Amino acid sequence: MTFAPRHMRGETMHARKDGIRNRFRYGVDYVLIDPEDDRGVPPLFSRNAPGLFSLHDRDHGGARGNGTGAAWARQVLENAGLDTEGVTLRLLAQPRFLGFWFNPVAFWLALRGNDLVAVIAEVNNTMGDRHSYLCAHDDFAPIGPKDVLTSQKVFHVSPFQEIAGHYRFRFAVDDDGIDIVIDLVDGNKGLIATLKGPLVPLTGGSVLTMAVRRPAGALRVMALILWQAAKLKAKGATFRRRPAPPVEDVT
Repeated sequence: MTFAPRHMRGETMHARKDGIRNRFRYGVDYVLIDPEDDRGVPPLFSRNAPGLFSLHDRDHGGARGNGTGAAWARQVLENAGLDTEGVTLRLLAQPRFLGFWFNPVAFWLALRGNDLVAVIAEVNNTMGDRHSYLCAHDDFAPIGPKDVLTSQKVFHVSPFQEIAGHYRFRFAVDDDGIDIVIDLVDGNKGLIATLKGPLVPLTGGSVLTMAVRRPAGALRVMALILWQAAKLKAKGATFRRRPAPPVEDVT
């Protein structure tokens, strides 16, 4: 059965836990698609082609800017021991806007039937690097909304934070909406980030709504990141130079 693409009219929140307090909450637009089926995309939205908003395989899965999409995700899951026969993939990502791309984090969702069995969190920084975190139970049992999956932090995301501590991931995913919590635990220097929102059909009308309510799409996301960085610098946060990214592309 063809999966109809969805639009998540979401909200993201970030809050630092250390002495330099900084908290923000913004509306964001994500799309949820079947990355192995290009059918059913609405007007004004394109797959692997120019459009007002578009989603390209080369932007996701593997090396940044040279991704291979779902084939990469299946290989990562199989390397980790998951038999992907009968597993369906969904990609939750922010699309390009007039060809401009930047996506702080995208999520590959692996489902067996209606059960979420693995998530690959694909993280990008503003310095051109990418690293992904594979989140799953040891036996790939279904992931419930209260389950906590942990991973050591190994990737430089913000120049105002060290590569230290570990992430605690929580995922609540169903047909009506998505609620993701990422809690960085690093003594009193971590942060908490959330992404949540309802899922509605992705239509030509919803694409227009996306463009009107939050103009410029990915360009707006980049501008907001730079604005928050300027605020942290003004508050006295310590700037750290970009270290070399991890050798392995998945943790």
